[in-house]
Amino acid sequence: MMLVIYNLLLMPHIWHSWQTSTHIMKRLSAQDYVNGILESNRFVLSRAITLVESNRDSDSELAQTVLETLAQKKVKNSIRIGITGSPGVGKSTFIETFGLHLVGLGKKVAVLAIDPSSQRTGGSIMGDKTRMEQLVKQPNAYVRPSASGNTLGGVAKKTREAILLCEYANYDVIIVETVGVGQSEVAVKEMTDFFLLLMLAGAGDELQGIKKGIMEMTDAIAITKADGENIRKAKKAGGEYTGALHLFPSNKSGWYPKVLTCSAIEQTGIAEIWELIESFKIKMTENHFFSQNRSNQNLHWLHETIRQKLLHNFYSDQIVKKALKANETAVKSGEKSAYKVALELLKLAK
Repeated sequence: MMLVIYNLLLMPHIWHSWQTSTHIMKRLSAQDYVNGILESNRFVLSRAITLVESNRDSDSELAQTVLETLAQKKVKNSIRIGITGSPGVGKSTFIETFGLHLVGLGKKVAVLAIDPSSQRTGGSIMGDKTRMEQLVKQPNAYVRPSASGNTLGGVAKKTREAILLCEYANYDVIIVETVGVGQSEVAVKEMTDFFLLLMLAGAGDELQGIKKGIMEMTDAIAITKADGENIRKAKKAGGEYTGALHLFPSNKSGWYPKVLTCSAIEQTGIAEIWELIESFKIKMTENHFFSQNRSNQNLHWLHETIRQKLLHNFYSDQIVKKALKANETAVKSGEKSAYKVALELLKLAK
């Protein structure tokens, strides 16, 4: 607790918000959440995201009330950016520099940083993150780490709801940082407007290892760490990636992915990436693809929510739990068919 207060003292604007928000430590009503979010109160926003991430039935009901009430309000005209890349590519460093650039332009930036989860404990492997230390100090920036859990696509189960909450809290740019550990990135594409793939310099053989699916989904590739002796390698890699992108057919939006180079440390190429994203939004708005894409995402969100809810209800059913445990040994030994047991368990579910 003393460490938390010490950190707050180092950030006067957060300390002031904490002093004026001590009342939120009690259980909030739906209206408390709505008012706090619309007032851009980061502490209420954090608690609201925790609420929607909760698996408790009472919390789920309250979360839905909050979201339904907010849905009656006019949402921020934001841009949702998905950022992915392999471990070591410098996602966090890039996002912090990128976020600081946007804040400098007068934008309000929210970063939903997804940490990989332990498959044994279900918790975040990285724990309480100390990344993006400069960005979190900015009054107009909000950084929220969440564990990915068992969700595919390198995103947390409730990332979509978190995006909406950030938009209602008046954030202009919502950045979703994915785990980037080789999982399918389709989930990220289905909840963002612009998909940015970060790559390291020195393409060559690395091109052979790039997933075709990710290349087809990307709206831009940024070659990171393009500084010092790496500048020449970065430019060479940029040319190779550009050539690779031309092998793919054009997408429905009419947008052709671009390749840029950047250095988060030297802060070069960052402004150009934001200018590219702005030009993307303008073009997609003009040809109506921007709104059409979000509408399609809403429909996808509906079906995904149904799937998640069915899975949750199935594995939470006490009768199913008991029957599942009783049949696991027989399935493992081959005595019973996994398919047959699965059908029997599905019939037991309420």
